[in-house]
Amino acid sequence: MDGNRDIWPCRDFWPFHRLDGMETRPEDVLAAVRDPKYTYRQKVQVLAGLAENLLPEPALNPEARAALDARIICDMYEGHAPYRARYILPDYQVALRNGSSFLELPPATTLDEALAHLLIMYSQVPSITGFPVYFGDLDTLLLPYVDDTIDDDTLHRKLRLFWMSLDRMFPDAFAHTNLSPVDNRVARMILRLERELLQVVPNISLKVHPELTSDDYLLDAIQTVFACGKPHFINDVLMQHDLGPRYAAVSCYNSLKIGGGSHTLSRLNLKESVLAHGGDVESWFAVTLPYHVQLMGELMSSRIRFLVEESRFFESSWLVAEGLISLDRFSAMFGIFGLAEAVNLLMERQGRSGTYGHDEDADALSYRITSSIAQLVAEMPLPYCEGNGGRAFMHSQSGIDLDLGVTAGTRIPIGTEPSLAKHLRTVARHHHLFQSGISDILHFDETAVRNPEAVVDVIRGAFASGMRDFTFNLDSNDFIRITGYMVRKSDLAKLPQARHSSTWLGAGSVDNSHVTERALKRVVAHESSPVTTP
Repeated sequence: MDGNRDIWPCRDFWPFHRLDGMETRPEDVLAAVRDPKYTYRQKVQVLAGLAENLLPEPALNPEARAALDARIICDMYEGHAPYRARYILPDYQVALRNGSSFLELPPATTLDEALAHLLIMYSQVPSITGFPVYFGDLDTLLLPYVDDTIDDDTLHRKLRLFWMSLDRMFPDAFAHTNLSPVDNRVARMILRLERELLQVVPNISLKVHPELTSDDYLLDAIQTVFACGKPHFINDVLMQHDLGPRYAAVSCYNSLKIGGGSHTLSRLNLKESVLAHGGDVESWFAVTLPYHVQLMGELMSSRIRFLVEESRFFESSWLVAEGLISLDRFSAMFGIFGLAEAVNLLMERQGRSGTYGHDEDADALSYRITSSIAQLVAEMPLPYCEGNGGRAFMHSQSGIDLDLGVTAGTRIPIGTEPSLAKHLRTVARHHHLFQSGISDILHFDETAVRNPEAVVDVIRGAFASGMRDFTFNLDSNDFIRITGYMVRKSDLAKLPQARHSSTWLGAGSVDNSHVTERALKRVVAHESSPVTTP
């Protein structure tokens, strides 16, 4: 093993992570400079992260600091000095329509100009990963430039070059686009290109509306999932109810307002919260859980204030100056994970053997936990979060590669998932609480390929049952769905070299979280219509 991996495994600081208790040392910088596995761009990002962590972290009170050090609350290793918002969703339509003085671009008038303008803009959009997490709702952005004078062969040629550019120029699986719920030429061509090119980038979500989205359009998207694991499917009605019509999914499945975004994402480890509590179940609900939610608020407030008031991101960004984003459309994301372990531990303390996903009492307890947190978060004001009325958005955090012995978000532990209908009934009840994203990944066997119409029914039934996001994958293609993002098995085989920075994170999750061992679901007639969750 080379020296750098001995002192600091690459995935532990790429691009978010550092090992607990370790500050940047000169030997860390030298190791990064010498390490041959990094591309030039990756090396620059690693060095930037090391430099940022030379600074002290934003100030915290002693109680919040202790909880952070114990990893009861987690800052997602965003860096010691926040200088850009974590997730940024520019309104690219504004720039295509008006042009950009900062980038010296006139308004786009043709498809070629629109594609070129977008690539130029993406190169100037920051995020926590160093790459744009949002490419825009690309079919909606490009449709005004695709008229009858552009035949299918021409559209295919132009979009194919653009699609290849996205993967080669922004090699990170958290870069995301959305597709409209309404069938259209551009969306169909994008799905075709995904099946042809089999790229990691971009990640894709398809907005699904019960009346506007046709079965034939859904079938085309499902066939694309069979080939490359994309897209996700989003409950457009629920999303618009919570976020308004101008929303998008970015990064993994994180849903936020277009023209805004999220300052930060912090998360509460519910398993560790329960383990830190010495009393009974009722006192955990009454005392310990509210206390840990309060400490999360302290952590988030500290990071938000540094971003806005000290690094002054919103005063210096061209995106703000030209109206592509505005501070009043930003909020923050209050994440939770380890729900399954928390439920099971609390059941044990009551002398009961039921477990999450397999017992009605355990499932009811799980909802009591998430709904209690949602109420506490709704009552907790945070600075500069006008994008959600001065409050954080709830988020079911999908885990990171360092998580050991704890389940992502509100999911059922990998390998223990029940039958499809039971699985959906268990998790769907939580989805309405998590405005900024919640996801459950279903692992389908080859019966799905033989019954794609049944998958349409499953998706529609899941959304009718209250699910916000529906994601499934097959084991038979080259793609592994980690959480909300994908890695290719063929890329994992090339490690330690990786063109996509997200490949290292995916490797850690394959090793530590056993994401390839999800229970297989059969897609057959009696399972095709999930029962509505009470």
